[in-house]
This record gives sequence, C-alpha cells and structure tokens, in this order.
Amino acid sequence: MNLEKIKSEVVGCTKCGLCKTRKNAVPGKGSPKSDIVFVGEAPGGTEDERGEPFVGSAGKRLTEALEKNGLSRDSVYITNVVKCRPPGNRVPTEEERAMCMQYLEAELDAIGPKVVCVLGNTASSSVLGQADITKNRGKMVEKNGRKYFLTFHPAAVIYNQKLAAVFEGDIATLAKIVRGI
Repeated sequence: MNLEKIKSEVVGCTKCGLCKTRKNAVPGKGSPKSDIVFVGEAPGGTEDERGEPFVGSAGKRLTEALEKNGLSRDSVYITNVVKCRPPGNRVPTEEERAMCMQYLEAELDAIGPKVVCVLGNTASSSVLGQADITKNRGKMVEKNGRKYFLTFHPAAVIYNQKLAAVFEGDIATLAKIVRGI
C-alpha cells in the first residue's frame, strides 16, 4: 500500500472512539524514500489542529535536533503510533494503539527505512513491547527484520531540560548509524 492510500485511510478512520473527539486525524508526513522514520506516541493539540505530526513544541525540538545533525524534516518521515489526539492529551489506551498499529506497519512497509527511531515510552512499548526508555535509549534493537533506535520523546526535553543534551546526542548517534548503513 502506498503512503497516499494509507493517509486516506487514516483521515477517514472510525475504528475507535478517538474519531469522535479529534479535529483532524494525523497521518505521517515526510519523504517516502526516507532512511529514518520517527515514531512518537500520538498527536498533541497543535497536531490535531493542523493535521500534521510533530508541528508543536515537541516538533520544534525534533526539528532542531535533526538540523544540528545535517538532517531536514523533509528528508525523514515522521509519524505516531496513534493517529488521533487522545482527549486531554492522555496516554493512548491499549485498544487505541492496537486499532492504529496497522497504519504504522503499512507506513513502515511502504517506506522500508534503514532505521525506525522510536520516541519515548509509549511508542517503545507499542512497537517493541518494552517501555523503560531511560534504560534503553541510545540503543539499537532489531525486531522482525527491522532496526529500531530508541530515544526520549522530544516532549520530555521540554519538561526536563537536563535531557536536551542527551536527546541531541542520541539524534547525532542515529545520524551516524544511518550514514554507516
């Protein structure tokens, strides 16, 4: 399935209750030939308003880290596990994650990236079945023939400035890994 078809399905999705509270579904966005796919938890308020992933404060942090390492937003693909904003910005439920997982898998299959960068605990537990991001960040994991790199969600950097250098260092490591593959 191509990315346009996936986007169309995400925008029209009514599989779970989030379709009733969203303003916009938020499919992934970026290069269909990207070497890196970034996967976050779920859209926030700005993303829900605009229908684009990572365009709020966390997105700005991600963009800054990418640019410091010679990557542009246009050269990567950015998406979330859950494609609609949970009310009150709560963590998505297991059911909501399960309902959206086919879209994420389809995006990854369509792109075939060298590395999937998993951002934060919710994405890590959803995609890899492990949630201790503090212990596992900065590491490469292989699962079902795909390579995954784990780091903090950029929103964590906003709430804990001590993580800024760690997050930027992880993105630098990721960029070096991808260039070497």
